[in-house]
Amino acid sequence: MTSSGRPSILFTPKLVGSVSIPNRFVRSATHDFLAEEDGAVTAKNVELYRRLAEGETGLIISGHAYVSPEGKASHRQIGVFQDSQVEGLSRLSGAVHEFPSRVFLQLAHAGRQTKPSLSGGTPLAPSAVYEPTFKVMPREMTGAEVWELIRKFISAAGRAQGAGFDGVQLHGAHGYMLSAFFSPHTNLRRDEWGGSTENRARVAVEILRGIKQQCGPSFPVIIKLNSSDFLDDGLQVEEAVEIARLLEQAGLDGVEMSGGTTEAGRGSIWPGIRAEDDEGYFALSAGRIKAAVSLPVFGLGGFRTLGVMEKAVASGRVDFISLSRPFIREPFLVKKFRTGEILRSACISCNKCFNPRGISCADLHPKREKLP
Repeated sequence: MTSSGRPSILFTPKLVGSVSIPNRFVRSATHDFLAEEDGAVTAKNVELYRRLAEGETGLIISGHAYVSPEGKASHRQIGVFQDSQVEGLSRLSGAVHEFPSRVFLQLAHAGRQTKPSLSGGTPLAPSAVYEPTFKVMPREMTGAEVWELIRKFISAAGRAQGAGFDGVQLHGAHGYMLSAFFSPHTNLRRDEWGGSTENRARVAVEILRGIKQQCGPSFPVIIKLNSSDFLDDGLQVEEAVEIARLLEQAGLDGVEMSGGTTEAGRGSIWPGIRAEDDEGYFALSAGRIKAAVSLPVFGLGGFRTLGVMEKAVASGRVDFISLSRPFIREPFLVKKFRTGEILRSACISCNKCFNPRGISCADLHPKREKLP
């Protein structure tokens, strides 16, 4: 129902590629700090996904799963870089598929946004541009290493498909590897992988084409894309639109708009969302993408109120509403919206939920026990 009691577009199905999503609510990729240190899925991961599906979340996008050991960005991050991880990943998808929800695996590589202690050596990047937050000078990848990166993403997608996931999302935002290729701030290359917008998008285009060839054209592939890096010489929305067009031509099935990088000091998770006017802070950029492509567009950025979400979708600016922090507090949020129990998430946007001991709402659980 809508906030006024009428039937709501938010509870209607929508295709992403060949996959029907039962409603317009998406759990945006969220690192949960619940995997084993080697990337193996744990029972806590599985239970988290099961609850999100039981709560009627239409599409659940996993936390960023690293496609190669040197691409690890964080402790207790899910891995998808070897075949032995498929069994654990299949438990995640199986838990979701106990309900009508769908689930995509987000494929990621840290690039320069990691530490040698995590990546096992000097971090790799499109170009040797110093990363001030992690205090690392990455090594510029050779042409052969770029092709190897492409193969690793493609192989990871094959594992996701084998593990029963309904599709994959490429992490092309927030300064990680694919985002670093897109951005003129971090991609200073003068070969076929740098320079023009088309060249900087080439890595993602090759990955997308390879996944479609290996997994079949009906296996959905979407991307998380920065609308802006929030850096003066970084990616801006005009180029993001062009990248989305290039990827659509290569077979992309959807775009989720985000923004920010670590070194910009401004990421995708803005604190202090209080008024309705604060909500949907990436929706304007999402609308620009929506006007330029014929793909489903996922809008995110501090959505909290059902009525605001309805307007964003009904206006045609976005097709789906992506949420992260509200689902950490309320995994049954969508069901509560549908039944009319609530009209607004109780999330206060404090950002204290992103805890290395395991995500949980600090407002609800101020004295969290340390996870084993």
